[in-house]
Amino acid sequence: MSTQAQQIAAMLDMLPEQERNLAFEMLKRIILAWDPDYTKLTPSEAAALEEAEESGYVDADEIDWDNLAKYE
Repeated sequence: MSTQAQQIAAMLDMLPEQERNLAFEMLKRIILAWDPDYTKLTPSEAAALEEAEESGYVDADEIDWDNLAKYE
């Protein structure tokens, strides 16, 4: 978790429950407006994906599971 996210969490913990719930709903609306179907990658997720793609990662759908001998 980033330092900024930790600071936000600490500030939210200072609020009374009603205001904390309001802040949660506001943040949820902001996130949904930015990425309504939760498909955008965070910078760390994008880096992990790029590393996996460059490492020789093979999608399971691309493997011929009935003929594994051809990969030896």
